[in-house]
Amino acid sequence: MKGNRIYPKDIVIGQYLGFALLVLISLLATFGVTLIPDQWVGLLGLIPIYLGVKLFIKGEDEDEGAILSSLNKFNKFYLSVAFITFANGGDNIGIYVPFFSTLNNNQLVITVVTFFIMVAVWCLIGYRLARVRYISETLEKYGRWVIPIVFIGLGFYIMAENGSVAKF
Repeated sequence: MKGNRIYPKDIVIGQYLGFALLVLISLLATFGVTLIPDQWVGLLGLIPIYLGVKLFIKGEDEDEGAILSSLNKFNKFYLSVAFITFANGGDNIGIYVPFFSTLNNNQLVITVVTFFIMVAVWCLIGYRLARVRYISETLEKYGRWVIPIVFIGLGFYIMAENGSVAKF
């Protein structure tokens, strides 16, 4: 970022830094979860279900003023983006840990590599979509409903994958 100009590379670097920290914390927590008996791991699916229901009820707590003011915390813009990515993605840990715990080591490696590839894909898609006003307005309008449905579906998937649903 020079002056008031924000470069896409700063956003991409910041996304990767913030996302890498989220994944690292999630992986550490996942390996801690392996100490929990298998029949209880599936109950971690309740976390994304809770987050999805919470989003349905409250919506996203986006305070654009707070986000914009946080951009001034660091000398480098990519560090600001990393900070925002990490702060806004904290609930992702609640999604990743139960999901990661359902995977074997090979699946986990493939998933993490896929996640990192998808960061680049989503950055590119976001860059392109942000330039189309109608699309950005539509995503803003319906995103409030789609994200909770995905969280709740993922929670039920995690519970079903571990056989937790059948145990009730």
